[in-house]
Amino acid sequence: MSTRIGYAAGAFDLFHVGHLNILKHARSECDFLIAGVVSDELLELRKGRAPVVPLRERMEIVRHIDFVDQVHAEVLPDKLDTWRELRFDRFFKGDDWRGTDEGHRLEREFAAVGVEVVYFPYTVHTSSTALRLALDAISSRPAAAVGEPE
Repeated sequence: MSTRIGYAAGAFDLFHVGHLNILKHARSECDFLIAGVVSDELLELRKGRAPVVPLRERMEIVRHIDFVDQVHAEVLPDKLDTWRELRFDRFFKGDDWRGTDEGHRLEREFAAVGVEVVYFPYTVHTSSTALRLALDAISSRPAAAVGEPE
């Protein structure tokens, strides 16, 4: 039996339980898990904003998750190029991608090279976007509203 190599990519910015769940579920579906941490530049390109936590620090956080076997800085915009570097068998993604144009494209491209796309439940109640919005709301309040003396 050959070793099943899995790849789970993400920003992993403002690391939260949803990130942990994706990585934990991914590890249960493969023998060796590579966590791809998307570079600051790619995040700016894809999402139009820089991450709160820089790449090096995000990689350090993910590296210390027990069920992650390897951490990879994802610097290439095309997932197939990343596959050519790492040669994983399974690609893990949150199910918010299932049924989307981007999800269908990934499934087609990966099927052509023998990679299975596996979706896991997206943690709706917690996301980096929600955390970022909460932090923005707190930081925009007057000082007295956030517990500082007037």
